[in-house]
Amino acid sequence: MAKKAIFTGSAVALVTPFTESGSINLDMLSQLIEFQIKNGTKAIVICGTTGESATITVDERKKIIQHTIKKVSGRVPVIVGTGSNSTITAVEFSIQAQNFGADALLIVTPYYNKTSQNGIVKHYSYISERISIPIILYNVPSRTGMNILPETYQKLSKIPNIVATKEANGDISSIIKTKVLCKDDLWIYSGNDDQTLPILSVGSGVISVFANIAPAESQKIASNSKESRKLLMQYHEVMEALFWDINPIPVKAALKMLGFDCGECRLPLCDMSENLKSKLKILLTKNKII
Repeated sequence: MAKKAIFTGSAVALVTPFTESGSINLDMLSQLIEFQIKNGTKAIVICGTTGESATITVDERKKIIQHTIKKVSGRVPVIVGTGSNSTITAVEFSIQAQNFGADALLIVTPYYNKTSQNGIVKHYSYISERISIPIILYNVPSRTGMNILPETYQKLSKIPNIVATKEANGDISSIIKTKVLCKDDLWIYSGNDDQTLPILSVGSGVISVFANIAPAESQKIASNSKESRKLLMQYHEVMEALFWDINPIPVKAALKMLGFDCGECRLPLCDMSENLKSKLKILLTKNKII
C-alpha cells in the first residue's frame, strides 16, 4: 500500500519574521500564516533554511513552533524543520516538534561533518525509530555538501515513517531514478521552484520559497493544470531573482515591498544592496506581484 501524502501542491518554506530589535515577530508571523492559507497554500513549513533555522535559538524555535501550530489550528499541515549535523540534536528537535503537535518533520542531511551513504541511512534510521510522525527527507547538496543517491533513497523508503523527500539536487535524471526505485514508498517534492513542473512528472508538489510572495501563483503552478506551464514561464525570472543573494535575503526584501516587514536577516546574513533591491522592485512591479 502506498504511503499517505502529507500534502500535494504547494507548501511554503516560510521566512521567520524579526522585529526591529531582532526578536521573533509573532504578530507578523500570524499575518504571514493567514496570507498563505487565504491564498491556497497546502502546508506551512517552519524552521527550515528559509526560516533561518541556523541562527534561531532553542527557545525561539519553541515559540515559533507553538505559535504556528496554534495559529494554523489544523487548517493545513504544519511541517517543522528539525535537521542537524548531530543525529542526537536532530532527535531532540524532532521529539520537541512532535510533542508540540507538528504534522510532519523536514530533516536535512548532515552538513559540515557530512557522512557516507551508509551514514545517511543510519542517521535517518536512528531518528525515525524515536518518533512516530512522518518524515520528509531534505536533499540540498549545494548547502550541505551531501547528496542522497537513488539507491540510498530506496533503502530509506522502506522505513515506515519516512514518507517523502524535498529534492533540491538539481538532477532530474537522478530524481526519476529515485522514483523508479522507490515507487509508491516515497513521495517527491521539488525543492527548487523553477523545477516544479519537471519534478511533478514523478512527484507531487513543491516546498517553495516563491510561495512566500506569491502563494496563489505557486499553488497554480504546482497543480499541474493547463495554465501551470504558462505561469512557470511568466514567473521564472522572479524565482531566479529570489536567489540573487543568499536565501532568504531577497525574499525578505520582497515581502517588505508587499507590506510584510519581516525585519532583516540575522548575521552572518546581511541586507541586500540598494541596487539589487531596486532591480527586484522593478521586476516584482512588472510581474504585478506588488
